[in-house]
Amino acid sequence: MFELHPRLAADTVPVGRFPLSLLLLSKDANYPWCILVPQRDDVFEIHHLSEEDQQQLMRESCRLAEVMTSVFDAHKMNVAALGNVVRQLHLHHIARFEKDPAWPQPIWGQRPAVSYTEDQLNDRLDHLRAALVGEDFQTLK
Repeated sequence: MFELHPRLAADTVPVGRFPLSLLLLSKDANYPWCILVPQRDDVFEIHHLSEEDQQQLMRESCRLAEVMTSVFDAHKMNVAALGNVVRQLHLHHIARFEKDPAWPQPIWGQRPAVSYTEDQLNDRLDHLRAALVGEDFQTLK
């Protein structure tokens, strides 16, 4: 049975669910930062997924990147599956801007995390959920 890694659960807020993946929002307000987690047991790399799941993950990732680019007017989307700290397969989707706190460097280790205010968090979640609404996306609260 699929279980979200405790570190991912602690560092994120649920946004919704695609057919394959759980969609999470990072609690770090420095960047619009979402994470897709395929809901499969003991999967650590994309090549561990079935071919069908690999294709579904790509569809979900592209849809999320497109929505984030539009919603946040991103200059660049960074999409990465690192897994050095949390081994469970997860894909980071980070909207980047030439004036963001880490530009043009990778975000990791550049700035301490900044928490959302309750209003900021609700606003970000509302915008993402509204933009993603569709028959292949289910909102979670």
